[in-house]
Amino acid sequence: MAPSALESDAGDTGLLNYTVLVPYNETIATGGDSLTRNLNVHYQSGDIAWMLAATAIVLLMVPGVGFFYSGLARRKSALSLIWLTMMAVGVTSFQWFFWGYSLAFSHSAGKFIGDLSNIGLRNVLAAPSVGSGRIPDLLFAVYQGMFASITVALAVGAVAERGRMLPCVVFMFVWSTIIYDAIACWTWNPHGWVAQMGGIDFAGGTPVHISSGSAALAYSLMLGKRRGHGTHELNFRPHNVTQIIIGTVFLWVGWFGFNAGSALSANIRAVVAAVNTNLAASVGGVTWCLLDYRLERKWSAVGFCSGVVAGLVAITPGSGYVPPWSAVIFGAVAGSACNYATKVKFYLGIDDALDIFAVHGIGGFVGNILTGFFAADYIAHLDGFTVIQGGGINGHWIQLGYQVADSISGFAYSFAGTCIILFFINLMPGLGLRASEEAEVIGMDDAEIGEFAYDFVEFTRDVVNGGDILDDESKYSADRDSPTPNEKAFASTIGDDPHRLR
Repeated sequence: MAPSALESDAGDTGLLNYTVLVPYNETIATGGDSLTRNLNVHYQSGDIAWMLAATAIVLLMVPGVGFFYSGLARRKSALSLIWLTMMAVGVTSFQWFFWGYSLAFSHSAGKFIGDLSNIGLRNVLAAPSVGSGRIPDLLFAVYQGMFASITVALAVGAVAERGRMLPCVVFMFVWSTIIYDAIACWTWNPHGWVAQMGGIDFAGGTPVHISSGSAALAYSLMLGKRRGHGTHELNFRPHNVTQIIIGTVFLWVGWFGFNAGSALSANIRAVVAAVNTNLAASVGGVTWCLLDYRLERKWSAVGFCSGVVAGLVAITPGSGYVPPWSAVIFGAVAGSACNYATKVKFYLGIDDALDIFAVHGIGGFVGNILTGFFAADYIAHLDGFTVIQGGGINGHWIQLGYQVADSISGFAYSFAGTCIILFFINLMPGLGLRASEEAEVIGMDDAEIGEFAYDFVEFTRDVVNGGDILDDESKYSADRDSPTPNEKAFASTIGDDPHRLR
């Protein structure tokens, strides 16, 4: 059969707008001299386009975390949690530029942490990245910088309703340097001890979720319990469920860039990661919702959202290693395990206000272990070059041992390191971790920021309560049973439910 016109034209690349890839053979650290050579010929434009898009998509996860945390908290501290998550991007992005990327992904890194050969992104430009030869160093750096930012944002939710802002900002820089960069190096840098041992973590089961979950547990421990913990004062519902749902949507969308982007090129492996991500999230949400219905006989929207996040967390380390059918198991197990793990803080006596450890710490453990069971060699090789021995379904049962070692070491290092970092920060003049009791009463928004997530909070304070706090109980949150007399009087003038202003 005679070839078609299209096939004939395709045989002559000179007739097409097509750049033939040239194998990388430069010796300059930056990847070559852009004034004399076209450095783009080493990379597929589609890979670069996809990774730029994935980077932007991952950034959406940060406000998603902020909205999710803010909705779970009380109204009087709602803005502070959004502020902290956004500040995490600012602080961590600078830290990543300054020395974070070099400490995690320098080409001459050691087994535990990198060196400063790339400080200030020195010589980080067009050479093939340490993560994949299919994208340049600089693109890998900005993509991984988003991972560092979201990890810090997850951890600092632990300061909810009783932690000061300034010490937390200092903590962001120090923690990302000492804890995150080290774990990222040993997990994802080819020179790292976990990578050399044979541990597999596609998108951050240990560096992102176990590290942030254990850090949040440690931060909660070092801060102490919120005022009124264990009493009716803290027996409140999330103040804004709509905000939680919006945050969940941002996270769900962002996780496609998080997991599928971790293929580090536009290929079928990225497609599998995207499918696994959506399936595990869906099953996790349904599972948690059903477990809550079993007890409350109510279809909890908060429960569904929590289960979605649990499923997303669990599938993270395995999304580019496991077949899609196993994502159902990831979602169901994570939804169940994280649901029951919300009780752990009561046994430990630690006030983890937003259940960060239950969802991210335990979810990360679940995901790492299940990856050891279900990792498949043929899934990993869908990118055309990754070779693994697989997990239990390939008969490679030692992989479970590698996953356990990675998980426990990540938890221990992050938890202990966070406690030590916070201990020393708390000793520094002006950097006491805990807010005053008065600040807790009026809320972190008023005490630390001077702004509010909702205008009517300030309106309630100034008009309804006369600007004064006459007792030890907050007038601006759902921490009491009945409105104050001033609220009753005001409500009668507007004909509204006085409880609306709680």
